[in-house]
Amino acid sequence: MKISEIATHFVNVGSTRNWVLVKVVTDEGIHGWGEASVEGKEKTVAQAIDDLARQLVGRDPFQIEQLWQEMYRNAFWVGGPILNSAISGVEQALWDIKGKALGVPVWQLLGGRVHDRVRAYANGWFRGCKTPKQFAKAAVDTVERGFTALKWDPFGGASLFINHEQEELAIGIVREVRNAVGPKIDLLIEVHGRLSPANAIRLAHRLAEFQPFFYEEPIPPENVDAMAMVARSIPIPVATGERLFTKWGFKDVIEKQAAAVIQPDICHDGGILETRKIAAMAQVYYVGLAPHNPNGPLSTAACVHVDACTPNFLIQEFVVSDEPIRSTIQKEAIELVDGHFIPPDRPGLGVDIDEAALGRFPYQPTTMTGMMTPERDFHWD
Repeated sequence: MKISEIATHFVNVGSTRNWVLVKVVTDEGIHGWGEASVEGKEKTVAQAIDDLARQLVGRDPFQIEQLWQEMYRNAFWVGGPILNSAISGVEQALWDIKGKALGVPVWQLLGGRVHDRVRAYANGWFRGCKTPKQFAKAAVDTVERGFTALKWDPFGGASLFINHEQEELAIGIVREVRNAVGPKIDLLIEVHGRLSPANAIRLAHRLAEFQPFFYEEPIPPENVDAMAMVARSIPIPVATGERLFTKWGFKDVIEKQAAAVIQPDICHDGGILETRKIAAMAQVYYVGLAPHNPNGPLSTAACVHVDACTPNFLIQEFVVSDEPIRSTIQKEAIELVDGHFIPPDRPGLGVDIDEAALGRFPYQPTTMTGMMTPERDFHWD
């Protein structure tokens, strides 16, 4: 079997994102799907995938580790979101091909399941919310759908040195949501790297009464020592990693114990096997895995396969507001029951794409900025 073609497809998901779907075709008619979504740089990633295709056409798709090393090492400028996203999408598709050719799901190729169900947390449930009461109502509606964990960013347009009004509103939003959903629902607080270390520490102590499940990217991710200092200074587990790439990017975060939860993004970090390697590194330090996933159906499927066979898997991100588009372009989907994904028994990733439906969501330029939330003007009333 040889790789005969690699194609890229875009799926627009509103003003901030286009999913980047990768299809790898073989000369035996077996194809595989992967995802290389990266906000705001989709066409650049597509060009990088075209460059990789020139290396890979004619090669054996089963040699996943060898091809990964060549894709990564043959580029002088290793690392970064563009090359790693391109590699990640292609690599996922190679696993999909291998599973389909052998007639087994990808999780079986990775060593078999240690989790029969994969717990998910809902993101994107708060779209359009501006006031604490609106957040509370949306939270209750999401819990009624079966989710037992909710993530969102309550900080609006705050920056490193958050002002008093923004701080009190953020605390008020979290308090209102906690009161609405009760003590049994886990609340995951996203910060998008907004705060200075001093403000992140002070706010964490204020948020502690609401028992957050974790505190995501409380400060900008560039300074690992500062993140480690925050992690040691607060009573809430720190989560980070969505803007890191490959095992090398996670090395210092894990070794310096800068986080209790790591969040590699399978569309950026190098793909399925690289995520497994990162999780294994984290396991040595008793750090949990919670893959970042604001992406499409192929990213979700790839994550579920990794989650199912990873001992230190903790919880999986899932954006509920994208479900109408996701359901339109999928021929098959990962089953979601009571807030848990069921790892599929179908060969490969267990998800296929309706290419005819992709034309309904053509590429659109995005307005993506560094702050990854469209809700930036919260208010009391």
